[in-house]
Amino acid sequence: MGQAVAASKKIAAEALDASSPMLSTPDYWAEACKHLVKKDRVMKRLIPQFGDAALQTRGDAFTTLARSIVGQQISVKAAKTVWERFAALPPGMTPANVLKLKIDDMRAAGLSARKVDYLVDLAIHFDGDKLHVKDWTSMDDDAIIAELVAIRGIGRWTAEMFLIFYLMRPNVLPLDDVGLINGISQNYFSGDPVSRSDAREVAEAWKPWCSVATWYIWRSLDPLPVAY
Repeated sequence: MGQAVAASKKIAAEALDASSPMLSTPDYWAEACKHLVKKDRVMKRLIPQFGDAALQTRGDAFTTLARSIVGQQISVKAAKTVWERFAALPPGMTPANVLKLKIDDMRAAGLSARKVDYLVDLAIHFDGDKLHVKDWTSMDDDAIIAELVAIRGIGRWTAEMFLIFYLMRPNVLPLDDVGLINGISQNYFSGDPVSRSDAREVAEAWKPWCSVATWYIWRSLDPLPVAY
């Protein structure tokens, strides 16, 4: 994705609504914050600024990935509008219901022809049991990424966001994320350009809680809580 800072929250920044499943927070959060405050000077400053706020997931894999596709390469505001129109089409956001939708109706909701194809392919993968959804909790990060990028419209960035926000994996470092790189630049290098190797070096102090540190870097750029 080639957007600016908001790229890291394409899907994540949609406002929460009453129809969303119950949000949950990872049980490792307090332990991770304690480690990061002790090991990293920037985290020591950032983490206390945000109180009890933490990573949250809505806990629905299909919806999380569908939101990621809808939000690609458009602004957060536009993504929210298109998602709300699309989500209103089926009686429930399930793969089977999406496959029953008319293409013209999906296009009328604001989706491009390419995104319609992507959403249909995503629904086919879920509805046809082409994904090892029940095994994801026991699979390692790379194996899950490999499975997800086989779906049209899902690249490594989207797969890594899924690992963080749906599976709540604790040690994901999304180096393709523009927001993470910009946040490291601002917080660690006084705004100077940052390479991937620079980011990896900074993240050495974050391990094994890179996902948590990344979440706080995003918050340093935009105080709006991030939730898929």
